[in-house]
Formats: sequence, C-alpha cells, structure tokens
Amino acid sequence: MIVVAGEALIDLVPQGTGALAALTPALGGGPYNTAVALGRLGSPTAFCSRVSRDAFGEALLDRLRGTGVDVSAVQRGPEPTTLAVATLDAHGSAAYTFYVEGTADRLFAAPAALPPDTRAVSFGTCSLVLEPGASAYEELMRDAASRGLFTALDPNIRAGLIPDPDAYRARFKSWLPSVSLLKLSEEDARWLGGTPREWLAAGPVAVVVTRGGDGLTVFTRDGGEYAVPGERVDVVDTIGAGDTVNAALLHGLAARDALAPEASAALGPDDWTELLRFAARAAAVTCSRAGAEPPYARELAD
Repeated sequence: MIVVAGEALIDLVPQGTGALAALTPALGGGPYNTAVALGRLGSPTAFCSRVSRDAFGEALLDRLRGTGVDVSAVQRGPEPTTLAVATLDAHGSAAYTFYVEGTADRLFAAPAALPPDTRAVSFGTCSLVLEPGASAYEELMRDAASRGLFTALDPNIRAGLIPDPDAYRARFKSWLPSVSLLKLSEEDARWLGGTPREWLAAGPVAVVVTRGGDGLTVFTRDGGEYAVPGERVDVVDTIGAGDTVNAALLHGLAARDALAPEASAALGPDDWTELLRFAARAAAVTCSRAGAEPPYARELAD
C-alpha cells in the first residue's frame, strides 16, 4: 500500500489563456492528483488528508473511490474546500492563485496509525506550507521514516503561499534526513537554491529533477546520474504532469519491489532509466489533455 498524504482542492481551470478566461472547476491538489494517478496505474493506494463535507469535498472523495483509492484515513470537517485558480500562458504552463484561509485541509491532524500494509508514504505541495496542518504532515513524515517506511517528497513550490522563503528553505533541509526519494522541478530547485548532490548528502537515496518537455534526470547516492528525454506530445496544459511523475515513479518502484530505502539504493542504471522513461511517458499523456487527467495502466502498455 502506498499512502499519499496532503491536500485535496478544487482547481479553477481556465478555458483559454489570459486572466479573464472562463473557469471550470476540476478536482485537484498535488497529493490528490498523485493518489488518483496511482489508482489508475493499479497500485494499492490510500489517501490521508482532511477534506471538507461540502459538495466539492464529496466530489473529491467520490473520484478517489472510483479509482480504487482507500479513503478510510481521510478526516472530514465543516470548513470549505481550498480553491486554486490557474492561469495558463501561451505554452499551456499554469500559474496559480490560492484561496486557503479557513479551509478544511489546513486543520489536518497526524493520524494515530497508517494502514497496516503501508510500504511508502508520499508528501508534498501546499500541505507542507500551511499551518497548523503543515506541522502535522511533518510529524507524519518523520514518524514514517523512523519506522523504516519509504518516503517520497515533492515540494512543488508555490511561492505565493510561502511568507518567509528562508525559513521554508531551512525547514525543507530539515526534512531531507527523513526522505527516501526527492522529486522536484528545475524551477523548484532554483527557488530552493541547492543542488541534487547537496540534498543527497543529507539523506535521500535518489533525487529526480524534471525538466518539462526536456525530460527527467535522476541523481543517486552512489554517484549515478541518468537522464531521459521528454516524450513529444501536443501539450494542452501541464496541470498534474509533475504529480503523474510522482505516481509513475512510486508505481515503478513498487513493481520492482524497491519501495524500501535499501532496495531502491540497489537499483542500477537500467532500472532507473526504465523508471524515468515510464514516468516521462505517463506525464506526456497527462499533458495531452485538459486538467489533471493522468493515464490508466492500459494507456501505457507497450
């Protein structure tokens, strides 16, 4: 079982470019998209979050159930659902404005236990920024790592939500000893101001850096560096592409029985190259359609 911990929200997706494009609500949030993608790929998955009891919250949970994701670890609350308003540029890349004050997911509390068959826990995005929930997710991350579980982190920086960048950068570094796999974009890496080798020295087994249409590169603790190009596709938008990469990497590691720090550390160049190619192919499918619509396993079959 892979547990994905973090926010679920509503993306207001523009039907065109520019600030005044018509908006359509879509189910989203980085961790939420990762859970949906894992479910579609066929990995046993559970979602751990706090979701509103409003109509948006019900729709969010219905989609998870429909993809086979276990929602028994989801907390509920009367507060409204977080909204993220996307703006697309001429290339389909999305920027976001968030409406987060007084929303349900900010009041997440660390659970007493995870599902008994949990092998890995994935974290990231707004949930590790917005207090008081951020501290609860951090507690869960440290606890999972202390029990030997595989932990994945995608910081997925949303700078507009971070009031003190230097404090966040220091906090990010404090998480690294509890992280097995760090995945982040080139933009995230520049904003954080570090390098993959520096981050590897602090704890992770591997660091995967995404480069948009140019592909992905993994840096491993043993000094390896392996890259693959992106899959060429007509891009509709990039919403959910990075979350699909997260899911594809975790799914691929599970398929190799490598969802443990020591097992993933033993992977060789061919294993990592195959994993990256699979992730690039999955992300390309997501980019080929509007909104966060990750692929099903059958769409990626050779």
